[in-house]
Amino acid sequence: MRHVVCRFLASMLLIPSMTWAVEPSIQPAQPTATAPANASSVTAVPTVKKGPAPLVEPNSPAQLAQKRAEDDLKIKALVKNQEVRMQQLEKANLDALAHNQELQLKNDNLGVQVQVLQSERTAQLFMYGAATLGVGVILGFILAGYIYTKRRRQW
Repeated sequence: MRHVVCRFLASMLLIPSMTWAVEPSIQPAQPTATAPANASSVTAVPTVKKGPAPLVEPNSPAQLAQKRAEDDLKIKALVKNQEVRMQQLEKANLDALAHNQELQLKNDNLGVQVQVLQSERTAQLFMYGAATLGVGVILGFILAGYIYTKRRRQW
């Protein structure tokens, strides 16, 4: 076990020294005509210009007019897209309002049905109470008459 650990530690110590032992390849500095993909990581890149400067000015009236026309087309496309989206939202809003109104009517109808059922239940309980009272009164008269006649016979 100790031999394995010693070999591992020795190899870990020798690996960094091996990497420094390799001589780096020297590349001659040559100017490039293309810019690197990540220009922020490179501090200074010499560029070679080939040929004379372009004849077209970067901000010529023709280019400005073309750019303005392209921007106008983009704006018109965005406005058209927004109008279509607005129409879709208005339609969805009207559908939601109609559905909301329908649900409110259903809710009102169900509220009326609940009130009717509650009043029917109250009336039913009142009738049960009245029937119970009536049966109690009748039983009271029958029992009172039976007890009264029984006492009279005993005298």
